[in-house]
Parts: sequence; structure tokens; C-alpha cells
Amino acid sequence: MATPNEWAVSCRDLAGRRRDLTVFISSGRVVLVAPPGEAAVLEPLDVGRLRAALRDAVVAVGDQASRE
Repeated sequence: MATPNEWAVSCRDLAGRRRDLTVFISSGRVVLVAPPGEAAVLEPLDVGRLRAALRDAVVAVGDQASRE
């Protein structure tokens, strides 16, 4: 994780190569970045991690909004 408001979720592409989905916040919005030109294939545990990252991002956006 590069910043406190950025989360990485492991996944694989359709060819089985390891990739990451990235979740971050920008200008009060949640941004989800998939592997470039790829589909993300998630195992059930990874879906739970994605859910947690999205939840954390929404909480961070709410925290930023309340400070403004």
C-alpha cells in the first residue's frame, strides 16, 4: 500500500498470472483500478478482501467529508 487511502487486492488474470486490483480514493470518490486490459479473477477469499478494501475506502471518504 502506497498511502493510507490505497488498498491492493490480489487476483489473477484470465491466463492465471498474478495481478492486483487497486482501490483508492480521489476527490471524495472511490476508484477501483483493474489490471490493464485484463479481467480480474478472484477467489472467494479475495472477494472478501475486495469488499473490505471498498468498505475502508468508503469510510475514508466519509472521514474526509466530515473534516471539510
